[in-house]
Amino acid sequence: MVSEGSDWLISANQAGINIPTGCLKGSCGACEIEVNGKVIRACINSVESTDSTTLKVEFSTDPFW
Repeated sequence: MVSEGSDWLISANQAGINIPTGCLKGSCGACEIEVNGKVIRACINSVESTDSTTLKVEFSTDPFW
């Protein structure tokens, strides 16, 4: 379980999921994930509250990263 305000990269890592990173400043887009249909950059965002108790997170693999 992940709490509101948690760091996406740390939370994913604790769950055994590696989110690719590049610049760690939000510029390159290597860490983009989709949360409930909205694309965010995991390195500069934290887990936000939602009306639902479940977040749907989509990951993709970019062969260049």
